[in-house]
Amino acid sequence: MRLAELSLPQLESRLARGLGLVTGPFRFHLTSRQKRVAQGLHTLYADFEIGTFDYHDYHIRLAPPTGMRRWLRPQIFFWMDDFSPFKPLPADHDFAQLEWGMNWCIAGHAHHYLMLHAAVLEKNGQAVILPGDPGAGKSTLTALLALSGWRLLSDEITLIDRDDGMVVPLARPVSLKNASIDVVRAFAPHAVIGEAALDTHKGTVAHLKPPRNSVTRMAEKAMPRHIVFPRWRAGSDAHSSPHAKADAFIHAASHAFNYSLLGELGFALTAQLLDRCDCRNFEYSRLPDALEFFESLVA
Repeated sequence: MRLAELSLPQLESRLARGLGLVTGPFRFHLTSRQKRVAQGLHTLYADFEIGTFDYHDYHIRLAPPTGMRRWLRPQIFFWMDDFSPFKPLPADHDFAQLEWGMNWCIAGHAHHYLMLHAAVLEKNGQAVILPGDPGAGKSTLTALLALSGWRLLSDEITLIDRDDGMVVPLARPVSLKNASIDVVRAFAPHAVIGEAALDTHKGTVAHLKPPRNSVTRMAEKAMPRHIVFPRWRAGSDAHSSPHAKADAFIHAASHAFNYSLLGELGFALTAQLLDRCDCRNFEYSRLPDALEFFESLVA
């Protein structure tokens, strides 16, 4: 069943006991009594499959500490299998903590994939990978494309299948930060954006609900065809130029979550990916120009 079939009170009750949630190839078991966590899931994961499964890849629990911290400047702990890898955060960062923690679970343990730190979207059967350094505008661009008919495959972690080199979808909410939240709202007033977490270590953070079509098609892998290094620059005209494949290889390897751990296989998968893909730089300042460029890329 889909999460949307539960009312918010029903979801809160299920979440308190433990909720099975399917996100791409992974099954999470989530437990929390935090109302913001339930509200965030109800808003952003409405189209995702839930249920009681025979196994789960990750067991996650979000809970406040015991003692005075429960009442004085409340905090929230993230637990996986009774292990807490992070320092506690302010309680009103609980849903953001869940999203970051889910990313941590996958990036630290899903070594049956090559995992790149990049967004990836697909249109016309062609997957476009978007590596991005902080401030490059990757997530804003990802949101723009996802809200313009592109299939969102992932915002943060590009999963490469070790058997066939194809991209495995992981269409979870898109993390928007600071000014990009208002940019996306202005571009798509109909977009569903969850409650913002203020004053996090990344500034103000809010999450964009993934398009339903992207969620329902998460069993469909995509062939990588393009790697685009985006860069937003105020006042800049849209400009594209070739990006050397040798440099793209080094960037992919150094920004992968498990390239070194995979050893020779990591090298082979990255080389195969670069052989399949055209690599380009893209600088822009106006969203319509960016959309036109990406549409032309996969026309």
